[in-house]
Amino acid sequence: MDDTSEAPSTGVGQWVQTPARPTIQERPGRTLPPGSIHLGVAKEIVPVLHELGCEPDPVLRAAGLDPALFEDGANTIPFAALGRLLTLGVAHTRCPHLGLLVGQRASILSLGLVGRLMLHSVTVGDALRALVSNLSIQNRGAVPGLAVTGDTALFSYEVYQPEVESTDQIADGSIAVAANALRALCGADWSPTEVLLPRVAPMDTEPYRRHFRAPVRFDQEVAALVFPARDLEHRVSGADPVLRAMLAERIQHLTAPPASELADHIRRLLRTRLTRNRCSAEAIAELLKMHRRTLTRHLKDSGMGYRALANEVRFEIARQLLEDTEVPLGQIAAALGYSEASAFTRAFRRWSGQTPTAWREACDE
Repeated sequence: MDDTSEAPSTGVGQWVQTPARPTIQERPGRTLPPGSIHLGVAKEIVPVLHELGCEPDPVLRAAGLDPALFEDGANTIPFAALGRLLTLGVAHTRCPHLGLLVGQRASILSLGLVGRLMLHSVTVGDALRALVSNLSIQNRGAVPGLAVTGDTALFSYEVYQPEVESTDQIADGSIAVAANALRALCGADWSPTEVLLPRVAPMDTEPYRRHFRAPVRFDQEVAALVFPARDLEHRVSGADPVLRAMLAERIQHLTAPPASELADHIRRLLRTRLTRNRCSAEAIAELLKMHRRTLTRHLKDSGMGYRALANEVRFEIARQLLEDTEVPLGQIAAALGYSEASAFTRAFRRWSGQTPTAWREACDE
């Protein structure tokens, strides 16, 4: 793949003028299990490996995956297997921005039903809110978010499944395809104000600059696109209200998690809120439209407690930042809501049996 091009080779701009109509074959037929992901964007790993001179099948099998799965983006794989595959792909190709290349090849249509709903939304803001609300039908390992502060909007993507490898590569690819999606909605010339990535800066940052056409800041706490809030009011060309209603109805049948999956739903909510200090049990219960005691009872019935879930997600955030970035310990502690780095260190030792410093040093070996 030629990563020097200013726009992806998939022709993002044309989708604004000619929105794709959904087909029965492209529709998932059942709720996606926790910890799984429709291949969608990840399907592009195969052509990227080819282009980098690496035979994909042995790498896929080494990751525990059947190569035949990658013939259809609607197939599902474990989210953890995606992380293993990217780890192996980076090792075999020696390409530190493999995830970026995968996301760069993908399009808004790689997001399946949700991508089609985005294309038929009235405005870009409606499209991104649809993505935030419904990505769980495609991806049960990570969660997107949309925040607006004054004149600035921030679209984020965060992995919440525990112990997933190559979260830096996953973040690269996800933010790359998010940029493609926004270009499909706003026009091929759209670019963010800046890009935030939770990973150490690679030696060669030029591929990032070429794809995003914006400043890229590494060693950040979250993967995000930052752009003017006024872009959210941009009307999506070619949106069809009839198709939008059809897609929304179809998605509605796939989004409501059964009670047995409540813990996974809470993990998704916590992942976007723990770093914003809006994660009390009362706040989560309110989001779920239930009483605090009802939430406690449901979690107890599933063998989990709210505090244990929150600490599991805190540990996952800390692990990702320690392994993938050089963010100082004090900053990580503050992001997780600890008033002092020492309190974070004590908590991390309880979770892992090691201090954060020892964990980071072991990862660097």
